[in-house]
Amino acid sequence: MSVVKEVAEKAKRVQRGYAGEADRPLAGYVGVMGVYGAFVGGLTLLGRAAGARLPRRFGAGDTVLLAAATFKASRLLAKDAVTSPVRAPFTRYEEPAGNDELNESVPGKGPVEHAVGELLSCPFCLNVWIGTGLAAGLVIAPRPARLAATVLTAVGMADALHLLYDAGKKLASG
Repeated sequence: MSVVKEVAEKAKRVQRGYAGEADRPLAGYVGVMGVYGAFVGGLTLLGRAAGARLPRRFGAGDTVLLAAATFKASRLLAKDAVTSPVRAPFTRYEEPAGNDELNESVPGKGPVEHAVGELLSCPFCLNVWIGTGLAAGLVIAPRPARLAATVLTAVGMADALHLLYDAGKKLASG
């Protein structure tokens, strides 16, 4: 038996042992993790080519800005109605989720499409990718990255204010 066939058989045994009858796209997850590794490697090479140096530390302000911007960008990409065309090849619309967000399911396509669908429709999953990109931006091109993070944070704060305003109106009229 060739090495490729042995590895494929071992992967199938691991899949069956892990997932049983459930449709868990482990091969797709491996692919997505590989792309993430390439993304980080590409950012590292870009940083080196640009002559960027890691700061000794990130300040609390940058950490809070990065967290808020990552949150907003993740929700925007994973749940917003306007970004549904990005998710549409990998997800299926289910229902509105309130405040211009959508609930979507990930149909049982091939393992790569399924894994990408889960990634694109999960704000928690996207946090790693977006946070990595924004953090790299703060190192490689701090001024534009800080501007983008500030805009995302401001939009997220405006969203929170809209929700508070709507809740206040309901309390006042109820």
